[in-house]
Amino acid sequence: MHRAVPNPSECPRTHGLDRSPVGGLDRRQFLQWLGAGVLWMVTEAGVWAQARRVGAGARGEAIPLGARLHLGEDGTITLFCGKVECGQGARIELLQAAAEELRVGPEQIRVLLADTAQVPDDGITAGSRTTPSTVPAVRRAAAAAREWLRQLAARQWQVEMAALEVREGQVRHPSEDRTLRYADAARLAAEDPAWKEPVPAQVELTAPTRWRIMGTSLPRPMGHELVTGAHRFPSDLRRPGLWYGRVLRPPAYGARLVSVDLTAAEKAVPGVVAVREGDFAGVAAPTTAAANRALKVLSATAQWTESSHPSSRAVYEYLRNQVEGSVPSNPFAEVVATAAHRLRATYQVAYVQHVPLETRAALAEWDGEELTVWMGTQNPLGCRNELARALGLAAEKVRVVVPDFGGGFGGKHTAEAGVEAARLARAARRPVLVHWTRTEEFTWAYFRPAAVIDVEATLDRDGRLSSWHFVNINSGQAALETPYQVGRSHCRYVAARSPLRQGSYRALAATANHFARESAMDELAALAGQDPLEFRLRHLSPGRLRAVLEEAARRFRWAERIQSRPTGLGYGLACGTEKGSYVAACVEVAVDEAAGRIEVRKVCQVFECGAVIHPDNLRAQVEGCILMGLGPALWEEMRFANGRMANAALSRYRVPRFTDLPELDVHLVHRPDLDSAGGGETPIVAIAPAIANAVALATGRRIRQMPLRLEAATAGRSGAVP
Repeated sequence: MHRAVPNPSECPRTHGLDRSPVGGLDRRQFLQWLGAGVLWMVTEAGVWAQARRVGAGARGEAIPLGARLHLGEDGTITLFCGKVECGQGARIELLQAAAEELRVGPEQIRVLLADTAQVPDDGITAGSRTTPSTVPAVRRAAAAAREWLRQLAARQWQVEMAALEVREGQVRHPSEDRTLRYADAARLAAEDPAWKEPVPAQVELTAPTRWRIMGTSLPRPMGHELVTGAHRFPSDLRRPGLWYGRVLRPPAYGARLVSVDLTAAEKAVPGVVAVREGDFAGVAAPTTAAANRALKVLSATAQWTESSHPSSRAVYEYLRNQVEGSVPSNPFAEVVATAAHRLRATYQVAYVQHVPLETRAALAEWDGEELTVWMGTQNPLGCRNELARALGLAAEKVRVVVPDFGGGFGGKHTAEAGVEAARLARAARRPVLVHWTRTEEFTWAYFRPAAVIDVEATLDRDGRLSSWHFVNINSGQAALETPYQVGRSHCRYVAARSPLRQGSYRALAATANHFARESAMDELAALAGQDPLEFRLRHLSPGRLRAVLEEAARRFRWAERIQSRPTGLGYGLACGTEKGSYVAACVEVAVDEAAGRIEVRKVCQVFECGAVIHPDNLRAQVEGCILMGLGPALWEEMRFANGRMANAALSRYRVPRFTDLPELDVHLVHRPDLDSAGGGETPIVAIAPAIANAVALATGRRIRQMPLRLEAATAGRSGAVP
């Protein structure tokens, strides 16, 4: 049912690129690819120009029906969406949403994502917002198109619309042998003003109990290309006359470029082009080998000024001293004074890198004063604006095209690789590909923020939480508030001047805040002389969080295990909520204190995010979160001194390996009575505190720092104040 893409040799803007439309087509070729039908293009003054972090579609603002869907006379229906696919499964869920509401087979839908010249603004792909925001927007548009087809048939046949239904891509009349397909109506839509109108805010959607396509585990549309290697990721892209770029990097954080000899590089490597714009300098050459040789010469001539920079060993004290304002004090002095038990503790979380499978890559090509950049980013419209600002262009002169790319995890929101490629391409007067090395990714991409978290909490004589004072320094306010019942609560986030470039990471600060909160809850349970599970349940109202915690404990057999724990084994649990979803995890760890080794043997995790759209994809997201969460919990941290990274390579930065894979028991709770929430972030937040609590049980010592290291353990129940 899919139309062939025009021959790349006949399409100068697609030659050598991904065979899917996200490879980039001009307007004429784009229409050829779509085939005959109706398509209402929205001008730059309209919705496609609204390049905000949260797009018009994501905010629920009206988008014209014709800007979301195209009907082809061959029966193919094209869905336009500003989201990206970076392995998280957005493409298949959006396809399911459209097919479900249009009442067509999934094979009739194709999805065009993340081409700023062709798609509406659905905002950045982040924050687990595709499922709760963009999927409903797509469903509303598809449902509106379905109702339009019914109305059209009712007018043509002069029958009551209520008597008509859409099934298998066509309107049927129950008592007459008449049908009307989307393909039949494609040209009629061109004359119908309804396709120019915004998608109605109120349109009947299919209830989850009646889903036929949503709620099932369909194969991914590009699965064959991915497993056979046919798909071209941003780092694989090629253009006629392509050159390769390398960028001169500072020797240390805060270093400024004083001088560099561009001619030395150009003389040493014939044909190379060297560029300097302010602190930016780089080279472009016909081959990567030539570009590397030229960069080496350029580096030898560069003069820099350096500034002082803290070491990772002192970073937590540094952050505390670099707060913007002051750290708020505990406002509950009178409660503390009369408390039966008091906990004062500080938890620390290291800077970590995202470590995507594919490092940053961008291919830039100029056509006069117009720029097209193919790149891997979670923020296509934001990057378009960033490129325009950096290069002094109007936004409408810049086009960003995002092929499905190899991982983001919150780390690819910015356009630095695209800006570098565009500067080099402008100087070289030909397309240039910039592909960051792993060392560059480790050093110059932004990091998950480090955190210093102060917790002071009290218990009354009945063992209940009477006060809760929680301050996060630097990492953020995601999941800052406690979900537990507390007498008096005071939770605050305090920004600090970070020594490293920091930004979004899967679940933002929710991982750090859950690590501190759930660790503290175990410490408080010990002070109260209560089982950690019972202590939590005592402070949780009936509801979704309590339900996942009880289910995880039941599946893990918590009570049975805790009563007969062998020496050297530890059991821990944690729970939490963020982004409208709920998670609880129970873990088993084996601790070898002599060897300093922590082995996670089993993880039982229960996750609930409302109605499940694609079970297999959601399970993959949850399992991926668990495995990704193991890294920062046990090994991952950036080490630096004198402005230089000490472990900017996979040989020195430990990520989870196949040998680290624990037994996984993942249970998804399907709630068709609730709206669907995202599943790409919240499942990561419970794994680190559950491990920390298990290690504390096994060793009798509490580790309050991520990554967990046995030498960092404190003796006894530190922080407990009688």
